[in-house]
Amino acid sequence: MGLEGKVAVVTGASSGIGKAIALELGRQGASVAVNYHSHPDAAQEVVVEIERSGAKAFAFQADVGKADEAKRLIAASVEQLGPIRVLVNNAGIEQEIPFLEISEEAYDRMIDVDLKGPFICAQAAAREMVRAGNGGTIINISSVHEDLPFPGYTPYCMAKGGLRMMCRNIASELAQHKINVVNVAPGAIATPINQQTLDSSDKTRALEKAIPLHRIGTPEEIASLVAYLSGDTASYITGTTIFIDGGLMIQTGAL
Repeated sequence: MGLEGKVAVVTGASSGIGKAIALELGRQGASVAVNYHSHPDAAQEVVVEIERSGAKAFAFQADVGKADEAKRLIAASVEQLGPIRVLVNNAGIEQEIPFLEISEEAYDRMIDVDLKGPFICAQAAAREMVRAGNGGTIINISSVHEDLPFPGYTPYCMAKGGLRMMCRNIASELAQHKINVVNVAPGAIATPINQQTLDSSDKTRALEKAIPLHRIGTPEEIASLVAYLSGDTASYITGTTIFIDGGLMIQTGAL
């Protein structure tokens, strides 16, 4: 129970990586605000499972791509659970569109959710952390594509690249308040967002061949890393990106 007594907010926590993170933080004793956008029943199931493990949790609907809703999420989390010690900016969207065909609307939506949302949530949570005076940890679920080009996904890659510099910049500013900022950058993970690839044996084999460990990762592996970074034993880690990708980043010449 290494996170007992800590309050954590996890955005996009009703499925996939976010769900695994929320469950693991709760399993380790943290009280968890489970943010969701459009699947209340799934979010409530996460809450029930966390409570079954003995921790506190509640679900809160918010589109973090909208600043007022992101701020309400942070305020509600403090009101319901107490001072925030951990924020996990996990919510994100991606859409494959050739660069020459991207509409302004599609661009705005991806940047709002994938970059502005984490910025607004981090700022609001950091203000609460400073007010409480107990320090804290902000973890952004980034991607290998903060560094690795991904043709057809330009706004997504732009947002993840922006998260890299946001992490480094605000870590410098927030260090004086004992607030750590870390990016966790997954590679290929078995989540609903990758279902099309997972449903194709040919695509799955090609992807596994490109990964030095020759397998796709699991949400639970991401969650274990996030839980470690949320704990006091990781207090000397800040301003950096930790890639968790089976070695994909060192094998990109084959892609």
